Amino acid sequence: MKIEFLTLSEGTRLQYSIRGEGQPILVLHGGHSNCTEEFGYQALLDAGYSLITPSRPGYGETSRELGESLRTACQAYEELLRHLQIKKLHVIAVSAGGPSGIFFASQYPQRICTLTLQSAVTGPWLTSKDKEYKAAKILFRPGVEAYVWKLLASVTDRFPRYMFKQMASSFTKLPWREVESYLLPEDLEAFRAMNRRQRSGHGFMIDLVHPGQIEIQHLQNVTCPVLIMHSRQDGTVPLEHAHRASKHMPNAQLCLLDTWGHLIWLGKGSEQVNQELLSFLSQWDKNTNESETSVPLSRID
Repeated sequence: MKIEFLTLSEGTRLQYSIRGEGQPILVLHGGHSNCTEEFGYQALLDAGYSLITPSRPGYGETSRELGESLRTACQAYEELLRHLQIKKLHVIAVSAGGPSGIFFASQYPQRICTLTLQSAVTGPWLTSKDKEYKAAKILFRPGVEAYVWKLLASVTDRFPRYMFKQMASSFTKLPWREVESYLLPEDLEAFRAMNRRQRSGHGFMIDLVHPGQIEIQHLQNVTCPVLIMHSRQDGTVPLEHAHRASKHMPNAQLCLLDTWGHLIWLGKGSEQVNQELLSFLSQWDKNTNESETSVPLSRID
């Protein structure tokens, strides 16, 4: 993995990583994450894709000023593609990265081969009336979030199964006894690694604002092929978000997953995620001009 920086106007900068070679995919990561995200990456790398992941505004070392609006953020992503000399590519938008993916696809249709929404927010989400919003404003605000994640990572390292159980209710509608039946041996290590890399920075406060900027017309303006992947048991982003996108996006297909919850890359049923996604991407790769989408080899490790 190579991490680089793109300097933008007025001293702002965009941090991003590049992994792999071949057909490029722009990954817009979820909340509390950054350009070092890992969920779902290996199957795409094994299939021959390259993954370009910018740290969204306020996350990692990307300037929080770029999160002034979805328009400002997406202008930065478009400038990144110009910098990398990429004309067109696939986009995957995950969880709280959903609004960025939707807005980008609606504003820059010439840049998009396909859009995949995974457990994605597609409109108004948490509001000041929600207990999750109130908790987030306390726990994940700048100045506090680093200590919260350090504590969570420390306890998870020592007691991964205990912490998985404690945090499961924020990811799923299922009771723990049913979640247990989904777990695979490797899931606890993946969960431990997730809590090690999580940070909120200024990013999650921005994520509480951006969903309200997505209107129905933005969904309607996404004309590229869209794959919407969402667990039936998602306890973080309600299933209504998937149905909202499916209803208003003209070329969308809805893939409802029988996984345990929001983290669709973990547990039994997660193999369906890779199968469905790779099948969708390959279908449209056949119609893509490779010269328009390949990442310059000089920019790949």
